[in-house]
Amino acid sequence: MLERLKQVKHILENEHVDALMVQTRANVFYLSQFDTNPHERLVTVIVFKNHHPLLICPNMEINQVKPLFTEGDIIGYDDTENPWEKLSHYIKVSKIRLHSVAIESSLSWERLKFWQAIAPDAEFYEADPYLNQLRILKSPHEQQLLREAASFADKGVEAGIAALREGITEMEVLASIEYSLKKQGIREMSFSTMVLFGEKAGDPHGIPGNRSLQKGDGVLFDLGVVWKGYCSDITRTVFFDHVNADNKAIYQTVQEAQLKALTKCKPGLPIAELDHSARDVIHGAGLGEYFPHRIGHGLGVDVHEFPSLTSTNKRTLEKGMTLTIEPGIYIPNQVGVRIEDDVLITETGYETLTGFTKDLTVVPSA
Repeated sequence: MLERLKQVKHILENEHVDALMVQTRANVFYLSQFDTNPHERLVTVIVFKNHHPLLICPNMEINQVKPLFTEGDIIGYDDTENPWEKLSHYIKVSKIRLHSVAIESSLSWERLKFWQAIAPDAEFYEADPYLNQLRILKSPHEQQLLREAASFADKGVEAGIAALREGITEMEVLASIEYSLKKQGIREMSFSTMVLFGEKAGDPHGIPGNRSLQKGDGVLFDLGVVWKGYCSDITRTVFFDHVNADNKAIYQTVQEAQLKALTKCKPGLPIAELDHSARDVIHGAGLGEYFPHRIGHGLGVDVHEFPSLTSTNKRTLEKGMTLTIEPGIYIPNQVGVRIEDDVLITETGYETLTGFTKDLTVVPSA
């Protein structure tokens, strides 16, 4: 964590910015290792160019923060106190000069007004580009945590398949997945777990409900966990009892598209080519209109983070990036197939972090 704070200070010096403030859960964790849902309360890390860092949090969390944030000052506050007044006092007593401040684009209007009152002469800049550049390349330690998170995602799919039986509902399977993972130490999923049967999977972001499983249904699992602050994200599609010829052909097309994109993963490749390579396969099968989303996204402290892997992104892949590759075909009210893996870009190519089989799988009904 100390190295990350040094990197931020280096950016501030190069960009001639006096301070950078983060207040989203992901970036507070990234710069402090303290992970909390702040709700409406202020939890923030502020890195100053010419002063040591500062963390502000409610007093009820001070005991958790102290062992983690040892490179700067900590200010606590009660619910009856105004943390912004405490920040203002701290800046005055420390004689910190603020001519420029970098803030996250998600900062609320109310909080921006507080900052303007504290530093009325300061210019404000967007911090997101600096933070994105820091977080886009994962350290060896981060890579290992992402491998571990991915292995739990594999186990989630295993649990989902083990729960399949005729008549069970999407929500019952979802509950089995999350119960199994919680017994293994997973406290939080990285997003709302998705289990979709049959025609329900024809909506890429369908909502699990009480649809019961029938023979011949496709089953789409999309899930991930948060493990020691890092996220995983896997999608697998299987079939129950049997698979018809049309659905088998759709599955094979998605599988071919995903494998083609994966084989292109290496440093120096324009991100747009990843999307185009998978999309060309699906277009070639006459199903291009049924692939409505990008090929993937960055992955790390957030389940969806920089960069966005779109057909227009000209940025190139770099060693240390982690991302998802997830083509899909969705025919409304009929069927949906998506295959998604978590991928680390290595020096010469890629490493697939999620390992659950992508072979066409038919789960027996008895």
